[in-house]
Amino acid sequence: MTRVWVRELAGWMLASAVALLTAATVASSARAELLFRDGDSLIVALLSRSVLSGEPLDWAMSSVLFVPETAVFVALDALVPLEADGLLALTAVLNLLGLYGALRLTAGRRSEGFAPVAWSVVALGVVGLLAMTESSASRDALEPASLQLMTTYYSATVIGVVMTIGVLRRALDRAKSATVLAVALAVIAVISAFSNPLYAAWATVPLSVLLAIFSFCSEHRKRAGVLLGILILASAGGLLLRIPFAAWIANTGAGYAQPERWRESMATYGGLLAERLSTPLGVLAALVLLALLGLAAWSTSRATEAGSRFVATAAWLVPVLVVIGAIALGTHASRYLQPIAFAPVLALLAVPRAWALPPSFRRSLAVIVGLAVLVGGAFSIPRLAAAAQRPDADLACVTDWVDTAGRTGAGQFWTVRLPKLHLDDPAQLVQVDHRLQGYAWLVNRTDFDAAAVSFLIEDAQTVPWDLPVAAVPDDVVDCGRYRIVDFGDALLPLGPAHS
Repeated sequence: MTRVWVRELAGWMLASAVALLTAATVASSARAELLFRDGDSLIVALLSRSVLSGEPLDWAMSSVLFVPETAVFVALDALVPLEADGLLALTAVLNLLGLYGALRLTAGRRSEGFAPVAWSVVALGVVGLLAMTESSASRDALEPASLQLMTTYYSATVIGVVMTIGVLRRALDRAKSATVLAVALAVIAVISAFSNPLYAAWATVPLSVLLAIFSFCSEHRKRAGVLLGILILASAGGLLLRIPFAAWIANTGAGYAQPERWRESMATYGGLLAERLSTPLGVLAALVLLALLGLAAWSTSRATEAGSRFVATAAWLVPVLVVIGAIALGTHASRYLQPIAFAPVLALLAVPRAWALPPSFRRSLAVIVGLAVLVGGAFSIPRLAAAAQRPDADLACVTDWVDTAGRTGAGQFWTVRLPKLHLDDPAQLVQVDHRLQGYAWLVNRTDFDAAAVSFLIEDAQTVPWDLPVAAVPDDVVDCGRYRIVDFGDALLPLGPAHS
C-alpha cells in the first residue's frame, strides 16, 4: 500500500514539473499574447473579479459558461496573493495538472506488469511537447495543444472529456464499482455539458457511437448499453440546466453551425494545416500525432480487454469524428479541433505495460529521467514568474491615467479588455462598438448603467469611430500602443447595448 502511495505521489510530482516546464516555455513565446493579453482569454479573470467584488452580476456570456474554470480562478484569486498575470500563469500549470489527473484516471488501475502512473506522466509530457512546438500569437492558428493552458479555450471541457473516457474504461473493466462509476459519469457529463455544449460534440456524440458499437459487438453488451444511456441522459440534463441561465447566454451557439459552408470550412482548416506544416516544429508535431494515431489503431486491433480497446479506439475515433463534424457544420475556428491534440495521446494509456527490463536498470532509468524532469521543472519556475511579471509600460500608462482621472471611458472589445482587467475599478471602462453603443459580449451588463463617457481608449485594433455627437478632444494621451482620447468635461452618450 505504501509503495502505491509513493508511486502516485511521484507521478504528481513529475506531472507538476512537466506542467511548469510547458507553461514556462509557452509563456516565454509569442503564445503569451493569448495567455496574458488576448481579449477572449481574459473572460474568466474578468468574471472572477466581478464575482469577488460583490457587485450585481448581469453577465452576457457566449454559449460557454466557464463554470469549473471560474470556480478555480475565484478560489485562487481569493487565496493566493498574485496579480492577474500571476494567476493566469498559475492557472496554466493547474490546467495541465488537471489533465494529468484525467489521464491517470484513463490509464486504469495498477496491476502486475503495468505502469499506469509512468505512462500517464509520459502522456502529459507528449501534450507538453506538442504545446511547446506552438508559438503563434494568433488565436486562429492550428495550435490546439497550448490552448489547454488558457482559462478561456475550454480547458475544463478537455479535462471533462478525458475523465469521461477514463470512467467509461474503468466501468467496462470493473463490475464491482459499477454504481460509483455510473454516478461519476453522470456528474462529469452534467457539469461539462452545462458549462460548455461543446462537450456534446467532443464526448457525448463520438463516445455514444463507440458505446453503441460495444453494446452490439462486445462481451459487455449490457454494461455498454447502460453506460450509453447514462452518458446521453446526463448530457441532455446538463444542457437542460442551462435554461434558467438563458438571460446570461447572449449566444446559444446555434448560429455557429452553417452546414452550407462546409466547403469553406474544409478550405479554412486545410489552409491552417498547411500553415502549420510550413515550419519544422509543425512537422514534428504532425509526425508525433500521426504516430500516436497509428499506435491507437494498432492497439485497437490487439487489445484483449474491453476497457483497453475502448480507450484505444477513442484515441483515433474521437478526433476523426470531431474533424468530420466540424467541417460538416461549416465551422471555421481552430479551437473546435482540440481533440486532435489530446485524444491521440490516449493511445499511450490503452495498454500501459511496464517495459520488460531488469528491475535494477528500470529503477535506475526512472530515477535519472525523474530527476532530469524535476530539475527542468524547478528551473522553469523563475522563467514562468518572469513571463508573468514582464513589465508593460503601455498598459501601465493607461491604467494609471484612468485610475487617476476617476472618470468613465470606453473602448472597443479587443482594445479595452486588458486595461479593464488591470484597473482598480473595471467599471471605469465600458465596452462599446465603433458607434459608441454598448457591446454586451463577455462583459457585465451593469457597466452600461453609465449613460455617457468622457474619454476613449484606442489601439491598432480599434475600428474608426462613428460617434453619435460631434466632439473635439481636449487632449490625446500617447501611451505607446494605446491612445487615450480625452474629451474633458464633454460627455459622449452611450447608445443601446447589443450583443
